[in-house]
Amino acid sequence: MTPLPFPQAEPTEDEIEVGRLLFAGETDFLKGVVAMSGLPPADRPEVCFAGRSNVGKSTLINAVTGRKALARASNTPGRTQEINYFTISESHYLVDLPGYGFANAPVAVVEKWQRLLKSYLAGRPTLRRAFVLIDARHGLKAVDEEIMSLLDRAAVTFQVVLTKTDKVKEKDRASVLAQVRAALAKHPAAFPEIVLTSSEKGHGIADLRAIIATLA
Repeated sequence: MTPLPFPQAEPTEDEIEVGRLLFAGETDFLKGVVAMSGLPPADRPEVCFAGRSNVGKSTLINAVTGRKALARASNTPGRTQEINYFTISESHYLVDLPGYGFANAPVAVVEKWQRLLKSYLAGRPTLRRAFVLIDARHGLKAVDEEIMSLLDRAAVTFQVVLTKTDKVKEKDRASVLAQVRAALAKHPAAFPEIVLTSSEKGHGIADLRAIIATLA
């Protein structure tokens, strides 16, 4: 099987500008959803961020939107227990999904929001892409493969975003990239480019904005 290329292709200057303009507009929290019946109307393109608990979803969303406290970040795994919707320039939805895998919450609560997560990924018609976040310090885990397989079955295109890349040495980052690339080659719904990010340093943020802006 032909290995997938990585990391991400460089966006053009025009694409970077489109992304900048999109996120220069108003970005606001819309609502938290605890059941599929509470989802907002499917009237615009949306992207979602999925990842293991404490992978850095909220921090990355804050970096992408340029709003320090838009999404609540916490060192406590499992704090996000609902699907959180944000509006971007009144033209897109950005969605923060509950963390999957280990969570510091009662088992019944974990199971409830995991069911909601899977229902959303399989049944949202305006979902243009799911960004699956992988911590560069730890690499891809079995629970990530489970979510990727779900996205395959739902025919939802997903793209891996490595977070916290500034926290690992270059040789270790290369090892994680090789592991992720090998795994993605087995998933038909995988987009063949990996986005490397650091919310703290700002690496990859402009690229991610450009990708989101060109998905409409």
